[in-house]
Amino acid sequence: MGRSYDAIPEHLVDWMEEQPIFFVASAPLSGDGHVNVSPKGGDTFRVIDRNTVAYLDLTGSGAETIAHTRENGRLTIMFCSFGAKPNIVRLFGTGEAVLPDHPDFVALVALFPANPGTRSVIRHRFDQVTASCGYSVPMMDLVGHRDTLDQWAERKGADGIGDYWAEKNQRSLDGLPALAE
Repeated sequence: MGRSYDAIPEHLVDWMEEQPIFFVASAPLSGDGHVNVSPKGGDTFRVIDRNTVAYLDLTGSGAETIAHTRENGRLTIMFCSFGAKPNIVRLFGTGEAVLPDHPDFVALVALFPANPGTRSVIRHRFDQVTASCGYSVPMMDLVGHRDTLDQWAERKGADGIGDYWAEKNQRSLDGLPALAE
């Protein structure tokens, strides 16, 4: 039997920050647009308060979450335990891409270890938290976190990352502005 909360219960705060992977879902308003689900990992998630979290948005081949949050803000973050104790937690609310020129960027990015691939910080404010059993989620062992993106970003350097964003991250798959103005 699932439970619903209007804020993160205290017993879930540490559990969420300990999970090695979480998933972010967003979608454009258009029913014809692409629903996006992205896996996130590493030390990239923080609970700000009981109704606000943030995650470090690293450079990727697309910028769907940024585009969708710019258009409509709708965002869901999901955690699931692959360990011995099954659990699934979802945070339903609105997200905001805090880009480097935003007044809150410096304070938010300081919550995370420095990462050469940092593109933005996604701040997520939510009004509903659900927790359910996760009995059908498989148990798996974490072998380790990948550092491939970090190495790639270091080789590119700041100018190379900027060029990559200009080429690959200006618009979503559906043509919505992401990093484009």
